Amino acid sequence: LEPESFNRYVLTLYKGRLSVVAETDLSVLLKNLNPVASSEDYVFTTLPADSLTSALISVAKGMFQEREGTTLILPVAAAEKANLQFEGYYRCITCEVHSSLEAVGMTAAMSTALGKAGVSANVVAAYYHDHIFVPAEKADLAI
Repeated sequence: LEPESFNRYVLTLYKGRLSVVAETDLSVLLKNLNPVASSEDYVFTTLPADSLTSALISVAKGMFQEREGTTLILPVAAAEKANLQFEGYYRCITCEVHSSLEAVGMTAAMSTALGKAGVSANVVAAYYHDHIFVPAEKADLAI
């Protein structure tokens, strides 16, 4: 934790576990987004669940199971090595603010701003941060 931001964090004890409460205030979240773009390109691909391998799962940036198949977000090299089909190359922009999964409006604000700039935004919410996958050639514009 950065010393100047420490006062934004609250420690709680829940069911015997000490944890940091994530930020929910939209104005604080937007002020402290601190977006950082990956230097690596990623692709989105899909496979039937029975085709997943531990090698693919271990390098996946993200994974989501849908009725039609399992979507993997993979580094380009991993997808190419496995001969997987994909469309487009994406960069992951991580918003380093510790956002709460219950925060309201942050991804909407980011998606709206990116949409106005003509940048598609594929948002993935994770436990600590939100991640936005944007077309690789528009990553600098998105930041």
